[in-house]
Amino acid sequence: MSFANKIAAELRGDRTIWMLIALMCFASILAVYSATGSLAWKSKNGDTTIFLITHVVRLGFGLFLIYLCHLMHYQRYNKLAPFLLLAVIPLLFLTLIFGVRINDAARWISIGGISFQPSEFAKIVLIIYVARELTRKQEYISSWKDAFVPIIVPVLAVCGLIAPANLSTSMVLFVTCIALMFIGRVRPRFIFLLVLLGVVVFAGLLVVGEFFPELVRVETWVSRVKDYIYNEDGGYQVQQAKIAIANGGVVGVGPGNSISRNFLPYVYADFIYPLICEEYGLIGGLSILILYCMLFFRTVVLVTKSPKAFGAFLAIGLSLSLTIQALANMAVSVHLVPSTGLTLPMISMGGTSIIFTSIALGIILSVSKYIETLEP
Repeated sequence: MSFANKIAAELRGDRTIWMLIALMCFASILAVYSATGSLAWKSKNGDTTIFLITHVVRLGFGLFLIYLCHLMHYQRYNKLAPFLLLAVIPLLFLTLIFGVRINDAARWISIGGISFQPSEFAKIVLIIYVARELTRKQEYISSWKDAFVPIIVPVLAVCGLIAPANLSTSMVLFVTCIALMFIGRVRPRFIFLLVLLGVVVFAGLLVVGEFFPELVRVETWVSRVKDYIYNEDGGYQVQQAKIAIANGGVVGVGPGNSISRNFLPYVYADFIYPLICEEYGLIGGLSILILYCMLFFRTVVLVTKSPKAFGAFLAIGLSLSLTIQALANMAVSVHLVPSTGLTLPMISMGGTSIIFTSIALGIILSVSKYIETLEP
């Protein structure tokens, strides 16, 4: 058996999704290598190689996680969901109170010298849990008790604990859960109740933020919304993003020739999409958009083939989360939505983002692998 055949035999599941992951990694390496010039300048050695090597190692570890997660039968995640939820809620609370503050937000927690964002872990856990509860109660969610305690309360608890330091992630997760409930044929009045209570929780956070601004970033939220509404050109970051996109034109200025990377803050993370548009033009920007759209489309195809409700809910929920986050990241660059701290999944530089995006993709592939074994 040839080496290519051995690889193909090991990588089970949807081949298109594997291809999309490979293309995302390739795009990520090119973009991050070009974007890390500012980091190299700050480190005073001017060498971007160390940042590229670190990023490639993280991507390699992410691919390894995808492989491991796709080997595990997705029904095991069903069994783990309640225990993971019980672990993630106190972890989010501890992060909110004792988390490491970076850019005025306590998003990080450090354990044994290793820092990560629990909100990324919480996203996956909550989606798995909601998929599990929708599967268990799909036939009899007919009372407030059936919908409120098993689904609505956990969604409000997790999103409410993420929101003070990371509102954008909380909103993406909240919208994903609403979409899952809709797909799961939950009655509209229960979905409306979740939305109403979500507004109440958000209002409560605004009040808490007035008294404890170190816990809830109300001033940041207000300033970004005001900037979006009253400033037609957007703030400094958005203005530089627009300049980068305009410079790119149709075919771009070429790899490594970006000028805006010297002016765009966090160009290697939150604003990596404008750099791609500048260096590879409209063609490159549309190609990245198509990658995420194809990922969502292939997941929808999986859902139509899945004989088990849990697998369908799980795959579509994780895919929705990644796609919505990607679209939100791109929308910020063209001033369609207020600025957020969302990364471009599997493309932006960042250890936590890559790790948990990889886990989500591995779970989706686990579902597709199981469906593949059922096909004649």
